[in-house]
Amino acid sequence: MHHPLFLLRPRALAVWVAMTLGATSAQAVASQALPAPQADFADLSIEELANIQVTSVSRKPERLQDAPAAVFVITTEDIRRAGARSLPEALRLAPNLQVAQISSYGYAISARGLNGSNNSAPNKLLVMIDGRSVYAPLFSGVFWDMQDVMLEDVERIEVISGPGGTMWGVNAVNGVINITTRSARETQGSLAVLGAGSDGADLAFRQGGRSADASWRVYGKALHRSAGDLAGGARVNDAWRQAQVGFRSDWERGADTFSVNGNVVRGALEQPEPGAIAVSGADLRLGDIRTEGANLTGRWQHALADGGSLGMQAYLDRTRREVPPTFTESLSIADVQFQHTLPVYGAHSLVWGANYRHSWDRVTNSEAIAFLPARDQQTWASLFAQDEIALRPDLNLTLGARIERNDYTGNEFLPTARLSWRMDPHHTLWTAVSRTVRAPTRLDVDAYIPGRPPYLLQGGRQVRSEVAQVFELGYRGQPLPGLSYSATLFHNDYDHLRTQEIDPTYTFLSFGSLMEGRATGIEMWGSYQLSRAWRLSGGFTALHERLRLKAGSNDAAGPGTAGKDPEHTLQLRSNYAFDERRELEVALRKVAALENPGVPGYWTVDARFGWRLRPNLELSVVGQNLNGSHGEYGPVATRLELERRVGVKLVWTR
Repeated sequence: MHHPLFLLRPRALAVWVAMTLGATSAQAVASQALPAPQADFADLSIEELANIQVTSVSRKPERLQDAPAAVFVITTEDIRRAGARSLPEALRLAPNLQVAQISSYGYAISARGLNGSNNSAPNKLLVMIDGRSVYAPLFSGVFWDMQDVMLEDVERIEVISGPGGTMWGVNAVNGVINITTRSARETQGSLAVLGAGSDGADLAFRQGGRSADASWRVYGKALHRSAGDLAGGARVNDAWRQAQVGFRSDWERGADTFSVNGNVVRGALEQPEPGAIAVSGADLRLGDIRTEGANLTGRWQHALADGGSLGMQAYLDRTRREVPPTFTESLSIADVQFQHTLPVYGAHSLVWGANYRHSWDRVTNSEAIAFLPARDQQTWASLFAQDEIALRPDLNLTLGARIERNDYTGNEFLPTARLSWRMDPHHTLWTAVSRTVRAPTRLDVDAYIPGRPPYLLQGGRQVRSEVAQVFELGYRGQPLPGLSYSATLFHNDYDHLRTQEIDPTYTFLSFGSLMEGRATGIEMWGSYQLSRAWRLSGGFTALHERLRLKAGSNDAAGPGTAGKDPEHTLQLRSNYAFDERRELEVALRKVAALENPGVPGYWTVDARFGWRLRPNLELSVVGQNLNGSHGEYGPVATRLELERRVGVKLVWTR
């Protein structure tokens, strides 16, 4: 039993369990009328795009052109023209993200590499929906099947590639995704959506109204995705059914604005067979995953007479995930945030705030895996401040820091310094230096495999926070009439990356923090207006990543996780409006090969034709992977083959 070869089986199972937790049990673990297509995109794509207000960089509104960070904004029109059906599909529009589909409901999504940093699922990307973090404390990632919204209600998605720890805390290491939905005032009347395609169907409705000084909306949606196939033609057990309802209300009273929104979701997901399905005689007959969740968020904003503002947000989030036969988790989170934006004082513009979060986690263990203790409570508390200093009219220096405390590693210090030079009204050059971390989770510290002694894998308190020192240099501007362009060079120095170590006695594995590395790359994207009706946009990323073990580590497989990231990606999009009723979008996307496990590089061609049959009725036809099928992630034996898909969608408003 103590022979080193025996450890191969628990190592494989440990990888599978991490995949199960981190990749949602995947194979490798608007108004009353539809918005009219624009016959003239020039103002929207150039001047107005530069003036879009973003909040994710400094936690206060600022022009996209002035934001000293690599920010890509996905608008509701972008989502509509692309024909996206889910948040992950919408996120494919961001050139600074890697989005790899693992199953019908599972995705690996990351920025600037480390898309396999949790053996399968990325754990260094912070995702928020209307200010509510969807970070999972069990493994420091996102269960994407639980994150669903009415895409017709999305106002914008701000995608920051790079660190955001000063403003948003630990886990915002390689990127921040901030999804903002529209105010209830902007979604009045009725809306119905019906979609059907070769892999499933979607149905949604929304009703909005007003009463006195308040606006409200309610919505409901349901989806079904059929099971997919492997490259060899075998069926994959990854069918998915889900239903969700929710509401939002907004109102104003004098200098105060209020907002309340809530959602309830329930789903059933078939569970694909993993690469390793047995350990110590445990019977791992995979059953359907059952998910359910409910959340409630309230926000208050008060405008001060001197130009500053006060803000408060609180939310409750309750989820339950049953993954037979491995574990069931019931998680409750309470979160309170306070923010004070001070009026401009001389050359200074200061914002500061505090955040307190508490979780109650209960895991039902099994013969395959145990989290010990089965019941656990965690607390995160932080203070942050950031000052934007106008050194001169065209030069701004931003200094900020956050101190955040967690139960595993104590206090973490997350500073940043950013310098922005407005060379002229159309060109901005910026640079930044930041430190950010990913704190350990229950998977790192509390996981034991199998679920009873003798344990072959043990978590441990020796796991440290993963640290990133990040250096960035960026440009954003309009070098030619009709052309907008952004480029960012970055270099990340990583330390204390998680490893999986073999005990010197060859009796068990444990998690450690004995890997370091570097990632250097470039991100570029832009938009060009060829004519009044024709717009081209595109993006390119290149990444060179190298990980290496530190002294004392025997995790020979650890550095290979860099092979889960493509060395380059490319996307091109063309949108042409024939007239005010008809439009065509064609998208070309290229992703380089992955090395570990080997996934061939691929091209995809997607297209959408939209036809406004009436002022309040739109029909669209969407084709995906029109050039042929391909796989995107995971070992070949269990890799989902994404086939050609054709679907139709009908949107009606009143």
